[in-house]
Amino acid sequence: MKILLTGATGYIGGAVAEALQAAGHTVAGLARSVEAEQTIKARGLTPIRGDLNSPHSLAEGIGASDGVIHAGTTNDGRVDGDAIHTMIDALKGSQKPLLYTSGVWVLGNTGETPADESAPVRPIPIVAWRPSVEREVLESHSQGIRGIVIRPVIVYGRGEGLAGMFVQSANETGAARYIGDGQNRWSVVHVEDLADLYVRALEKAKPGSLYHGAGGSAFRTQEIAEAASFGADAGGLTESWTVEDAREKLGGYLVEALMLDQVVSGDKARRELGWEPAAISLLEDLRYGSYAMTRINP
Repeated sequence: MKILLTGATGYIGGAVAEALQAAGHTVAGLARSVEAEQTIKARGLTPIRGDLNSPHSLAEGIGASDGVIHAGTTNDGRVDGDAIHTMIDALKGSQKPLLYTSGVWVLGNTGETPADESAPVRPIPIVAWRPSVEREVLESHSQGIRGIVIRPVIVYGRGEGLAGMFVQSANETGAARYIGDGQNRWSVVHVEDLADLYVRALEKAKPGSLYHGAGGSAFRTQEIAEAASFGADAGGLTESWTVEDAREKLGGYLVEALMLDQVVSGDKARRELGWEPAAISLLEDLRYGSYAMTRINP
């Protein structure tokens, strides 16, 4: 299939592009600038000029594709919503796939029982707009579209993602920082395992399917910080970052998200799509893998 991919130059989208190519698909990456076009070409993809902030610019690329994967976001509900409206209008009656990337922050705190796709949504303010966009994609099957939603958990790997914040603090201060008491849990997935899920969903998922992209492990942020500290040659030293200081530095909405306590199940994708996450664990990657390679030596 020829797939139009938004976010092709980003963290998740870049890995998805690689996985699609490895599976034999042709990938056209949405490019909003000359620089983005050059990056997309360098990755062996076909650039399609367009901008999520100008939804009308998406129509031509969508029409020339066999399906759309929306892996890029401006984190602006209005922009994301308008882009999805355009995608749905362009795909009506085609039976083509439309994969939308949401996220598990729409679940809020999950409690002890791993949250599956039937769990109620309790979105925190930073993602309050996402559930309505999810519903629009999931209900697009009534308009002849194979709408699918993927909710990744915290994504790690390749030395990038939110896990890099722990490494950065260890490099800068000699101790990896966690917020508050560090007892909240992050469910995690390696970016390459997540990319494999996208390919499987594209090829196999039924219209109206929702999947949690959860790799199966949940770690407390204090132990994530400790592993990052070892990987950064800081001897496992960690320190608590007060909520007040973190809010001043990062903003209240993001800190609320980082402090969520979430245990999320990805079993549905395993059952229905044969998805089997197999990458290095987050703690190992921080101690010995891609994050340890980013350490700053004196």
